[in-house]
Amino acid sequence: MKQRLERDVIGMRAAKELQPGDCVNLGFGLPTLCALYVPEGVRFQTEAGLLGYGRLVMADEVEKADWHYIDASGRFCTPGLGMAIFDVVTSFIMIRSGRLISVMGGFQVSEKGDLANWNTGGDALGGTIGGAMDLAVGSRRVIITMDHNTKDGGYRIVKKCTYPLTARECVDLIVTDLAVIEVTPKGLVLKEVAPGWTAEEVQELTEPKLVIAPDLKEIEL
Repeated sequence: MKQRLERDVIGMRAAKELQPGDCVNLGFGLPTLCALYVPEGVRFQTEAGLLGYGRLVMADEVEKADWHYIDASGRFCTPGLGMAIFDVVTSFIMIRSGRLISVMGGFQVSEKGDLANWNTGGDALGGTIGGAMDLAVGSRRVIITMDHNTKDGGYRIVKKCTYPLTARECVDLIVTDLAVIEVTPKGLVLKEVAPGWTAEEVQELTEPKLVIAPDLKEIEL
């Protein structure tokens, strides 16, 4: 079986999309790993009311943990130079402003860029939509990080989402453990593949037809 990218590597690749001056909200779970690879000049924002926090506190740095500084996953983060702290109302004004970049996880993304990332449609909700809807429709750019397939091999990148939608046509880029895919008006463009994988192999694990970028390359970190 071919090797897929580790979760940390997905976070690292997503972080490469961020540029100096960007303000970025990192969603629950996998997206928070981007904070391990903070590009210089990028400021991270969290719904809890922080802007400009630094890297995550690692397990061997427990003495640096401060309950006032947590990210979307409840992980401790470090204060960055000039970090601002504010209330949740101000936080959501920022989220809805059209100025942030949002990096979120996903259960499904459709070929049109529809996003389902808060509920699988079962009897048990297991949580509510939270700020995901605001982030999906209020961000300047939406990047989704996720496994390319379900645990049983099913599609996560689909022709049409079967799970409850977070928002329609909101996703700009998908970074998975197999590929980097751009959502465009002409379809899903396969831009990068995991080392050792071919476009044909990625297509077999993707429901919609992919458009192969002329400059398709392996994911570089």
